Amino acid sequence: MNWTAIKAIYLFEMARFFRTLAQSFISPVLSTSLYFVVFGAAIGSRIDQIEGVSYGAFIVPGLIMLSVITQAISNASFGIYFPKFIGTIYELLSAPVNFLEIVAGYVGAAATKALFIGVIILITAFFFVDVTIQHPLAMVAFLLLTCLSFALLGFIIGIWAGSFEQLQLVPLLIVTPLVFLGGAFYSISMLPPVWQTISYFNPVVYLISGFRWSFFGAADVPIAVSLLAIGGFTVACLAVIGWIFKTGWRIRQ
Repeated sequence: MNWTAIKAIYLFEMARFFRTLAQSFISPVLSTSLYFVVFGAAIGSRIDQIEGVSYGAFIVPGLIMLSVITQAISNASFGIYFPKFIGTIYELLSAPVNFLEIVAGYVGAAATKALFIGVIILITAFFFVDVTIQHPLAMVAFLLLTCLSFALLGFIIGIWAGSFEQLQLVPLLIVTPLVFLGGAFYSISMLPPVWQTISYFNPVVYLISGFRWSFFGAADVPIAVSLLAIGGFTVACLAVIGWIFKTGWRIRQ
């Protein structure tokens, strides 16, 4: 393993992140604050409790997952797409590094950025609601796995995209709706039986459910199933990336 190459890619991507730190920091804080004002105060005042938890606290895991998933995908996809766009990816492909080292550098940086945003949102939540974390180790595990898995998905999207418009297509039209329909602001048990069954086909449900369990000890699906789902998703993304580098799909075009 060429750790020097991984470090070089990782530091280059992180430097780009810190150049826009104010935007990266202020934007999620403001958006999260607005969510708490609108959902926590306006709507939460009309909702008693959900599964024994105040509505303002109940939506915290969903808000963190929404931001982490979005940030992981956008950072990873842009990170690999931009070298394709300006043509410097050929220098990377001709360097003495294998695809695992390339993926580790780009995906590691994107996952770190998403983790940073997730921590910021969690800290912001403490200023608005009383949040307790019953299983902190599980919370960290779910957060890290989510950052990693969706950074891998973002990497795939960045290779697939042929334009900046396509780069935003999947996150806007597929991922964000899946998060909103995945129980980020409500419990799946509140839905009619038919819609509960449909919701179980949404992979984001398992992420949010497991992450919420780490906070409040309540989940819509068993924790083992949530871990199996995110683990399987991560392995699937790695397999797709391996196939992409083996065949050169969308890289050498």
